Amino acid sequence: MVAPKENDLTLSDAEVVGGCIKGKQKFQEMLYRRYFSYAMSIGIRYIPNSDDTMELVNDGFLKVFTNLKKYDPSKPFKAWLAKIMVNTSIDYYRRNLRNTKTVHLDADIEEEGAAPNVIAEINADDILQLFAQLPATYRYTFNLYEVEGYSHEEIAEMMKITTSTSRSNLSRAKQMLKELYKQQQNVQPFCHETL
Repeated sequence: MVAPKENDLTLSDAEVVGGCIKGKQKFQEMLYRRYFSYAMSIGIRYIPNSDDTMELVNDGFLKVFTNLKKYDPSKPFKAWLAKIMVNTSIDYYRRNLRNTKTVHLDADIEEEGAAPNVIAEINADDILQLFAQLPATYRYTFNLYEVEGYSHEEIAEMMKITTSTSRSNLSRAKQMLKELYKQQQNVQPFCHETL
């Protein structure tokens, strides 16, 4: 195999992974560059602080490079990477669990399917800002259930909570997002005209 050029996108994931398994640093750099943005997009949903997200992504890639021999090339690499990044996020959550706070809302909590889809009405940056305001427990539960597609039973096992707590966290996350969205819509921007 020919040594890759710095930005060679012509190589398949299997070729790049093969080079990584052989311990070739250029292939590791290529894999990192190829999937860095994707890994960051997963990390930022769980940890909105960019420094912590970078740490999470780097920890995730360390796990990727350490476990590449376990990767099944008959399956998409991107899905395997996503699973590692989500699991790394859960590990981060567990390590920092004692620093997280659970917020209980006084508002009545609606059934999980009853919350209106207010998220569809705003852009991606606004969504990330709303998610950043959620307590970590709610943010993780919401992402694992709504984005990653895990069941409440799987979330309970991953986060070391009960299934009913997972359901409650999801419901509260949705309610809190709804309230944050309402607050955001009620803020009138101040316009200063120059005369």
